[in-house]
Amino acid sequence: MSETPADTAAVPDPLDTNTAGSVWLQRAYTLSGPDDARALYDEWAESYDDELTGEAQGYVGPEVAARTVVAEAGVEGEILDAGCGTGLVGVALAAAGARQIDGVDLSPGMLTRAKATGVYRRLAPADLSRALPSPADAYDVVVCVGTLTHGHVGPAAFGEFVRLTRPGGTIVATVLDDIWDSGGYRAEVDRLAQMAMVEIVSTEVVDYRRAADVGARMVVLRVA
Repeated sequence: MSETPADTAAVPDPLDTNTAGSVWLQRAYTLSGPDDARALYDEWAESYDDELTGEAQGYVGPEVAARTVVAEAGVEGEILDAGCGTGLVGVALAAAGARQIDGVDLSPGMLTRAKATGVYRRLAPADLSRALPSPADAYDVVVCVGTLTHGHVGPAAFGEFVRLTRPGGTIVATVLDDIWDSGGYRAEVDRLAQMAMVEIVSTEVVDYRRAADVGARMVVLRVA
């Protein structure tokens, strides 16, 4: 949940999404640019896990996404955790048996926390609103949790995820349900499917921040 803001229009007021009183989330949903995002997540890194996985928020998105990866793709291949944050998704994947996990994130502070988990093969700074330096077809699975939300990464990231994923591979990404339509994410996923670049496996609403009653679309795509 620590990437650069997207230039999107006509999306709901981010403060209409329940933050359960979190000042951090209020700031995160109203980021003004990559420098603002980097500063916020560097500052938040130390308390991020406790803040989001605590009783007020009940952040289960990483666990739900990891279970989805296991069910749809397995964990034997090479996995990119795009927007890895402190490593919550990587830890859940490693617990399921994944051993080849790379992570990228905008925030050095978050990457430091992710490195401390010991579950990542490689970690690197990256801005998901731009093309990544990795070659095409580099991964069997790309998983992205928490970055496709208010003030963060826009729908164009799906095209980059497709580029990075091997034919027959799987993309698993959460999109905050509030902006699935208005933020252009549904339209972009539909466009990729119409161009026969992906097969849409699922876009169901799942628990995301369960205690705050906030859901997300769990987008599962099979790359052609």
